[in-house]
Amino acid sequence: SDDIIAGNVSKYIVLPAGYCGQPKKGHLIFDACFESGNLGRVDHVTEFEYDLFIRPDTCNPRFRVWFNFTVENVKESQ
Repeated sequence: SDDIIAGNVSKYIVLPAGYCGQPKKGHLIFDACFESGNLGRVDHVTEFEYDLFIRPDTCNPRFRVWFNFTVENVKESQ
């Protein structure tokens, strides 16, 4: 869908559907809350697959030609 993404994710922990409890190693933490960050939404698909939604450029909303965000809490071979 063409949902409007208003802001950046900020230390967003992505947990599998139905998971309860504290995040474990491998539950990725996405962050784009810094200058030039543009990650607006993250959806968990599988342990190794995520759908990432990039916000459009502020000065040119028609294009999404770059991305800038960080990922933490990865486990080996993920």
